[in-house]
Amino acid sequence: MSETRNGAVSERRKVGRTALEVTALGLGTAGLAGLYSDVTENEARTAIDAAWDAGIRFFDTAPYYGHTKAEHYVGAALRDRPREEFVLSTKAGRLMRPRRDAAARAPSNGWAHPLPFEPVFDYTRDGILRSFEDSLQRLGVASVDILLIHDIGPVTHGDRNEHYWRQLSEGGFKALDELRKAGAVRAVGLGVNEAQPIVETMREFDVDCALLAGRYTLLEQGTLDTFLPECERRGVSILVGGAFNSGILAHGVRHLKERRDAGNSAASDLKFNYGEAPAEVIERVAGIEGVCDAHGVALPHAALQFPYAHPAVASVLTGARNASEVRQNVDAFTKAIPTAFWDALRAAGLLHPSAPTPRS
Repeated sequence: MSETRNGAVSERRKVGRTALEVTALGLGTAGLAGLYSDVTENEARTAIDAAWDAGIRFFDTAPYYGHTKAEHYVGAALRDRPREEFVLSTKAGRLMRPRRDAAARAPSNGWAHPLPFEPVFDYTRDGILRSFEDSLQRLGVASVDILLIHDIGPVTHGDRNEHYWRQLSEGGFKALDELRKAGAVRAVGLGVNEAQPIVETMREFDVDCALLAGRYTLLEQGTLDTFLPECERRGVSILVGGAFNSGILAHGVRHLKERRDAGNSAASDLKFNYGEAPAEVIERVAGIEGVCDAHGVALPHAALQFPYAHPAVASVLTGARNASEVRQNVDAFTKAIPTAFWDALRAAGLLHPSAPTPRS
């Protein structure tokens, strides 16, 4: 039987055409900042330590995560590590303004216990530069390796997207270019939940990479047709986030689907892309689970390994709330999966016909 091991966690790929390299598995820090449920500073520290011990050397954060909490946690945990040994990315596009009212620490925007700051969108040149300087101070570093424009696009901004795109086009891109030329950052790009803003940016500005949450997962492969080939052509690396599609590929659906089919009310944790999973997605995940069972493969293992097989993908960012979850993700990323499993998924119509898969 032919088997694959999807590369060591510490395997490295270049970011675009730069000399910068990131590890195959990275650690995203939205969960550590208290997305949906609170995480203590000690829990965050032990999770980052566990990632380091496993060979992860790519850490991604953002001012928005926990309203600056993630950057504080990451900075404290990495401060005594050799700076040249890890890659650090953060984001810009929101300025964090202090709040002094009684509700400043109440749950907000999905953050269970945010710090007392209010996010204000600003993609202007001065806004991006101010956000960057603020991040350096929270992180306790003199530079970051990757700076990403955060959440530009209609999914976030709706009718206001044209306004914010004009800010970015007329000023924000200039800020990225200045920072890169000055050596304050080594690579620049976008951190978004949709592919179209990346396409539009590539037409207008020379980016090195993009962090794309979802859109290229075991459930979603529409980006294979034109988007990923265009990234390859332009030498733009993709950093994959959301490989579990907000959790549905981490937990599966079988246990909840069985309860629903029996007429019992199922728990509402079938999340897909931050919302409740529609019926067609639940059915598709159930089909993938069936193939997993037939080949002795755990669903989270397949979900985490799949995106990294594409040559445009430089790293897969995984979220975690504690050290145990970090170790589970590392195990999932490195566990051997039989080649026959991927062939069976394709034969069942559950995988894009041209999707690259991990091979020996």
